Amino acid sequence: MSSVQKPNANEVVSTPLCYEMNGSCPRTLYSFGVQLAIYMACVVGMLLTVLGNLMVVIAVSHFKTLHTPTNFLLLSLALADLLLGVTVLPFSTIRSVESCWYFGDDFCKLHTFLDTVFCLTSIFHLCFISIDRHYAICNPLLYTTKFTTRVACVYIVIGWGVPMVYTFVFLYTNVLEKNLGHFLQDMPCIGQCQLLFNRLWGWLNFPLFFIPCLIMITLYVKIFIVANRQARQISNMNASTGFGLHAGASKRERKAAKTLGIAVGIYLLCWLPFTIDTMVDCLLDFITPPVLFDVLIWFAYFNSACNPLIYVFSYRWFRKAVKILLTRNIFGSGTSTVDLYQD
Repeated sequence: MSSVQKPNANEVVSTPLCYEMNGSCPRTLYSFGVQLAIYMACVVGMLLTVLGNLMVVIAVSHFKTLHTPTNFLLLSLALADLLLGVTVLPFSTIRSVESCWYFGDDFCKLHTFLDTVFCLTSIFHLCFISIDRHYAICNPLLYTTKFTTRVACVYIVIGWGVPMVYTFVFLYTNVLEKNLGHFLQDMPCIGQCQLLFNRLWGWLNFPLFFIPCLIMITLYVKIFIVANRQARQISNMNASTGFGLHAGASKRERKAAKTLGIAVGIYLLCWLPFTIDTMVDCLLDFITPPVLFDVLIWFAYFNSACNPLIYVFSYRWFRKAVKILLTRNIFGSGTSTVDLYQD
């Protein structure tokens, strides 16, 4: 029989920890090559997010021809994604690679606040853009009177204000702790800063995601049906008269609706896995491994880099604006009045 060697009493088998203290979270160690790969992927994602959305902000702000209610919503959406890339993603990158939070509890709460506000602001704006496109396609004659710049500004205030108030009440007041304390769960260990630190957080975020998504899906289904009907009517009228007639919403409006429909679809694709995992995790007592959680949250973050890429491939005006920006012609006189919609 082979003998089993017992460990020496003086030997201590230690698990890597975030902090050398009792109650510290265990740390996942990666090889240098894996760490470098993760850092590079995260940095590329941050650069795409920041630079792409910065171009949208500059383009809509600078060119007067783009000063429309829809584009003001796009500007506000891009600003939320830009701020996410500047203020949230750098610290999320370090947390993902090091598998620990080294910036303290107060900054963890601020980081969670900003993360939640910017992400909820994005979905609120996409929902409002869906309403805008619904009016433009389904009620083209009333659109200019119903959806004005003032209405867009009201939507923008709501889109920023509601997420800020909701997140502030949840994170910085004890209202929920007093009334719903039995739902709350403290951080399981020291050195962790995750969005999921209690069941109530997951249960509240779940409807905040799905209700706007349900509204967007419903509106875009109706938009798709109406746009196809209008296209058939135009085709039949042109075939019968022999002239190119215009009816219903313009081709530009239908193109914008299609593009923003793609943006909504990609948003759902990016955020659905994380949101479902959030709800399941709350029901199953937080069983998601930290590595899987990081993958899902970064997949959701990636959505903030997608919208500018969608605009590049879909909007001629955005490609022309980017070209002017990259060639530094934006500093020339009179560029703010250039008609980017002209072929």
